[in-house]
Amino acid sequence: MNQIKNKKILLSPPHMSGNEWKYIKDAIETNWIAPLGPNVEAFEKEMASYLGINEALAVNSGTAAIHLALRLCGVKKGDIVFCSTLTFVASANPILYQGAEPVFIDSEPETWNMSPEALEKAFKAAMLSGNLPKAVIVVNLYGQSAKMEEILAICNRYNVPMIEDAAESLGSEYKEKKSGTFGKFGIFSFNGNKIITTSGGGMLVSDDTDAIQKARFLATQAKDAAPYYEHSEVGYNYRMSNILAGIGRGQLEVIEERVKAKRLIFLKYFKELANLPGILFMPELENTLSNRWLTTLTIDDKLTGITAVEILEYFAKNNIEARHVWKPLHLQPLFKGAKYYSHHEHTSISETLFMKGICLPSGSNISSHEQMRVIESLKKTLTQRIEIPHPISG
Repeated sequence: MNQIKNKKILLSPPHMSGNEWKYIKDAIETNWIAPLGPNVEAFEKEMASYLGINEALAVNSGTAAIHLALRLCGVKKGDIVFCSTLTFVASANPILYQGAEPVFIDSEPETWNMSPEALEKAFKAAMLSGNLPKAVIVVNLYGQSAKMEEILAICNRYNVPMIEDAAESLGSEYKEKKSGTFGKFGIFSFNGNKIITTSGGGMLVSDDTDAIQKARFLATQAKDAAPYYEHSEVGYNYRMSNILAGIGRGQLEVIEERVKAKRLIFLKYFKELANLPGILFMPELENTLSNRWLTTLTIDDKLTGITAVEILEYFAKNNIEARHVWKPLHLQPLFKGAKYYSHHEHTSISETLFMKGICLPSGSNISSHEQMRVIESLKKTLTQRIEIPHPISG
C-alpha cells in the first residue's frame, strides 16, 4: 500500500488509447515493418484532415521536420534565422545543421511566446545591416499559441517565411484555426512525452503541396528517378516507420479526449493553487485554446519565501517529477555570443520565466489521487515558508 502511495508521479508519460495494437498488428501481419507503408500514408492523410491543411509528411522526429523546413526555405551557410529563445534546443539545432546563425527573440508576458515587439526590433536591425533572416521559427510553448496575427504581419511585411514549431501544441487553436497551420510550414513532435506519441516521430505540414513533395524526396535519401541508385543532392534518412505510424493513428483518434483531459488537469491545479500568494499560471490568450500540454506557473520568491529551485528539490524528495521551464537558448553555452533581442530594453521576459517557472506533472493519465499529492506537496512547501510567526508574548 505504501509503495502505491509513494509511486513516482511522472511529468507527462505516454498514454495509450488501446487501439494502437490494431494498426501495429496489421503492420506485422502484412510484413510492413520498415519505413513507409499503409500506416504512414494513412497517418499523413488523417493528420492533414484533422488540421485542415493540404499536406503532411511523417518523419522520425520534430527536429527532422524543422531541418527539412529550413532546407526548403533555402537556409544555408552564413544565413541568419530568427528563433524563439524560450524553447527546447531542438527548435534551434537544425539552424546549425545548415551552417546558419540563430538570432534569438525574447518572450512576452501574455503568452510566454515570441514577442512581436522584440521581433520587430530584430527585423529593423537586420534591415539596417542589409542581412534579413531567411526564416523565422516561432514556438508555441507548452500548448499556448503565440500571437500569430501580429507575428505573421511582421514576417509578411519583410517577406520572410515563418516556420511554426507546434511540437507542444497539437490540438490547440488560435481564433478557431488549428495550431501548426499558420506558417509556411508547421511542425509537430510525437515524442514519448507529447500529447500524443508514436514513441519517437514528427510531422511536417504545409498547404504547399510541391514543397511537401520536395521534403518527401529529401527525407528518403534524395533518390533521383532512375533504374538504379542515383543521387544529385544531399538527402536524409528521416522517414517514419510503418509500425510507429500505426501507433500514431491510434493516438490521433483520441486527440480531442487528450486535450480535454489536459485542460481539466490544468483547471484542477488552478482551482487549488491560484489563490495562493506568489503563484501565477501561464496565461491563455483571448480567442485561443491551449491544449495545456504541461501546466506551468511562476513562483514569486519575494511573496512565498521559497524559490522555484527549492520547490523542485522538495518535489524530487517526494517522488514527484516536475521541471524548470526551458532555459532560454541565448543563455545556453552552445549559443554563446548569439544575438538576442529582449521584449523591453532592460527586461528579459524569458530569463524571468526561467528563474521563476516550473512545470507540474500533467500526464493525461494522472489520477486524482496523484494530482492531489502534487497539490498538497506544493501547498505544504508554500505554507511552511509564508507562514507568519506569532509574536512572543510577555
